[in-house]
Amino acid sequence: MRIATIDVGSNTVRLLVADVAGPDPWRVADEAQAVTRLAEGLATTGALGAAPIARTLEVVRAYAERGRRQGATRVRIVATSAVREAANGRAVASAVRRATGVALEVVSGEEEARLTLLGVRRGLGDPAGPLVVFDVGGGSTEYILAEGARVRAVASLRLGVVPLAERFAFPEAVDFARYAELRAEVRDRLARELPTAIRAARGAPLVGTAGTVTTLAALDLGLARYDAARVQGHRLERAAIDAQLRRLGALPLADRGALPCLPPGRADLIVPGVAIVQATLECLDAPALTVSDWGLREGILLDALGAGAGPPVI
Repeated sequence: MRIATIDVGSNTVRLLVADVAGPDPWRVADEAQAVTRLAEGLATTGALGAAPIARTLEVVRAYAERGRRQGATRVRIVATSAVREAANGRAVASAVRRATGVALEVVSGEEEARLTLLGVRRGLGDPAGPLVVFDVGGGSTEYILAEGARVRAVASLRLGVVPLAERFAFPEAVDFARYAELRAEVRDRLARELPTAIRAARGAPLVGTAGTVTTLAALDLGLARYDAARVQGHRLERAAIDAQLRRLGALPLADRGALPCLPPGRADLIVPGVAIVQATLECLDAPALTVSDWGLREGILLDALGAGAGPPVI
């Protein structure tokens, strides 16, 4: 059976088309992603704007058609924080259904965390023992404390790189005094909002997933072109992250966007993303993190194969 999954994030829409015969490894038939910045302006207005909605709908429609053209017998479309938090989220869900013929599933922060854990654990070989996973997203960041496949604690914080980038813009070389304010704000948010169980999980392996973390790994590895196999499982030390911040901070926005493995659509988001990563390491007193190229997108596919109950549809 061939399944297409589409992850509609606050910044990026991701497609995964795979041939599956059960919960065991699948064969990827196609994958793609596009930056649509759906959450643009959401933090200020409380609603999704007409232009971001139009950009996102066009990509989602094209991805659904692309999956069907390649023989997908099932298309699953899942949306996260931007749609679930927006005052006009239901209208966006209706528009997606009209454009694709598929009901948009809008997951809660807790469900997003569960799906992310599914993808991360499978990608890392289903590790046993305690694990803290964090997923830096466009509109939110999820934290999961797990013991094997069991979720012990979860938090979905309204702490995303899109609203942070709108408030802390660095169009030229980074003003590190201003960056220190950004990092302190994130650190304070984590201290106040992370559950005690997660903050107390010092010493548990830390795994990061999604665009900020995978981009940092690609930069640290010196990749000329993104290579998921090399990024998967890469260990990012604090010193390496600090070095990449200095490198990124020395460049104006246009030059950041010209770096290999850093698309222009993510160039203004990478510095706020680094602040979340550094604050997370500091909060959990972690010397390093392991990078997972697998995450929510793969978790959605695993869930479609019966690894867990599906989320509600609005």
